[in-house]
Amino acid sequence: MLIDQFGRQITYLRVSVTDRCNFRCVYCMPPEGIERQPHDSIMRYEEIAEVVRVAAAEGVREVRLTGGEPLARLGLPGLVRMISETPGIEDIGLTTNGALLEQYAPALAEAGLKRINVSLDTLRPERFARITRGGSLDTVWRGIETAEAAGLAPIKINVVVMRGVNDDELVEMARLTVERAWHVRFIEIMPVNNQQTWGEGFPDPANTFMSISEIQEQLRGLELEPCEKKSGSGPAREFAIPGGKGRVGFISPISDHFCGECNRLRLTADGNLRPCLLSDLEIPLLPALRRGEPLLPILQQAVGIKPLGHELAHNHRPEGRCMIQIGG
Repeated sequence: MLIDQFGRQITYLRVSVTDRCNFRCVYCMPPEGIERQPHDSIMRYEEIAEVVRVAAAEGVREVRLTGGEPLARLGLPGLVRMISETPGIEDIGLTTNGALLEQYAPALAEAGLKRINVSLDTLRPERFARITRGGSLDTVWRGIETAEAAGLAPIKINVVVMRGVNDDELVEMARLTVERAWHVRFIEIMPVNNQQTWGEGFPDPANTFMSISEIQEQLRGLELEPCEKKSGSGPAREFAIPGGKGRVGFISPISDHFCGECNRLRLTADGNLRPCLLSDLEIPLLPALRRGEPLLPILQQAVGIKPLGHELAHNHRPEGRCMIQIGG
């Protein structure tokens, strides 16, 4: 098993398959975009599958595919199939912006994908286009419904809450769980190389943070009831609107961080193991993989240097990559 110095067993691997995206979300990517990685520096699907195989043999049971936008990379169902056929892997998820879900959801489900998380920060088309710098809310909505019809459940909607941007929609977003068995999760915005201006019409990024306690206060009128059993292994604290079919979750990486329970490693699209999302520390893996060297010692090294928790309170924040380059 992969166990870090604090006794935490690593059972979850987040894999970024690309640093490219068909959206340009203001809090995820700088206005000028990012420098694209050369094609040869991005891990091939067979290489990703080999890392998953080694990790699964050491106790990793859950894999989540991220990006960038993972569906922007061609042939993703093929990777899903390779991972689903890996002994030991019990769950495969996908985090997506939803723009291509209508096209790919059936093939992904057939290949072995279990569930999806869709990043959706607003229900207002014009606001959606501004936040994503050009995305279509209608397209994403059709994709979510196609994914649900394909059996990818539960549908989880990730809402990054930003003061002065979308904090007037929280009740409306939460109410999506009344008639649908969806999970809407409100997430505190994280300062990951995104503190430069977002452009005209947006507040200063430094003023957009809202804590989970503030978010919950806005939702007090919904009379949320805590759920007895969690729906997965993630960090969300889950509640339900009385009589509702879905759940309302809260993820607080900043105000009440859950690092003590962290069970994950991250693999970047260019083949670096990242022990902590909110730290620039990375361990190169791809060169050793291409030389045919054993991967387990590198996995063990990454696990061995996992910090007990992030140090944002001491103003130690990641600056090497923006969120789109890490995989969230």
